[in-house]
Amino acid sequence: MPLLILALGLMAFLVLITLTLPFSIINRYRAGTARRRARPWLALTNIFSLGISALFFLVTAVVSSFWVPRLLSFCAGGFLGGLVLGIVGLRLTRWEATSQALYYLPNRWLVLAITVGVSLRLAFGFWRVWDTWHTSPAGHSWLAESGFAGSMAAGAVLLGYYLTYWFGIWMRVRRAVAPSK
Repeated sequence: MPLLILALGLMAFLVLITLTLPFSIINRYRAGTARRRARPWLALTNIFSLGISALFFLVTAVVSSFWVPRLLSFCAGGFLGGLVLGIVGLRLTRWEATSQALYYLPNRWLVLAITVGVSLRLAFGFWRVWDTWHTSPAGHSWLAESGFAGSMAAGAVLLGYYLTYWFGIWMRVRRAVAPSK
């Protein structure tokens, strides 16, 4: 009986996540395309936090590369792609300087592409892990066969993009508030 209650609780939790996920994706897109004030302390905090995340990501990639072939090359390629995407994102961002502050508006199409790309990669990753876990032949690692390297590369793209994007915002706001000579 307790096992049945645990299974029903887990099912209810999974249904709740499944029902709220589309709304959270839509809210993420709406928040990502909102006009925001460029604050140097917020940009610096995000750069610091993303730098720590990138460090942990690198350690995880190095440790995981013992079990998953080509993981480090996938992660490096994804991170470099994210750096390039961050530069493109900064170029496409609309900047608005007022007498009070500097505001920025991220490009809607780029935010949509990143949001949809991450959502599709997560869905594909869950399906691929589930399928590979049940159908991997004996003697093969289901983790290596599951597309884990691709999922890590997608994470590296996001880290590279946001690290570059926030660094660009920080540089831009520093130039905007610097005293003119």
